[in-house]
Amino acid sequence: MTTIDPDKKALTVGEVARRSGVAVSTIHFYESKGLIKGWRTDGNQRRYAREVLRHIAIIKVAQRTGIPLETIRENLSALPEGRTISAKEWRVLGAGWRAELDERIARLQRLRDELDTCIGCGCLSLADCPLRNPADALGADSAGAVFLDRPAEAGYDAVSTSKPTP
Repeated sequence: MTTIDPDKKALTVGEVARRSGVAVSTIHFYESKGLIKGWRTDGNQRRYAREVLRHIAIIKVAQRTGIPLETIRENLSALPEGRTISAKEWRVLGAGWRAELDERIARLQRLRDELDTCIGCGCLSLADCPLRNPADALGADSAGAVFLDRPAEAGYDAVSTSKPTP
């Protein structure tokens, strides 16, 4: 069994749930995915260090911005154990997510801009629809929302159905 410094109060799963605002099942899920760590007492009860509250707050913020759990786990595993992260460590963690967030923002802005002409138009004319895919021209590349999913830097034109030329 893992022990904890008796001067440092360990939290039960219920206390963590109440203080973090997430369900007990979510805490167990986070632990099963390696996002947080706990231990069992000699009486087989789950306990968590107080720092887990900060980790859960980070997880919630990161999830809200769409960062995948695996990326969150990798970043959290690089943080020191047994203490709350410093402001400098938080900046480093945030900087690691910045490029991914910037790319996601760019994709969403592109989607918004491409949909501006579609929303409310009813696509009465396929000749004018920027999201058309005549004869499944993009079917060989992938399935799904091909026009809206393409990275802008790949050079695709919303109206064109051909691949960009290098």
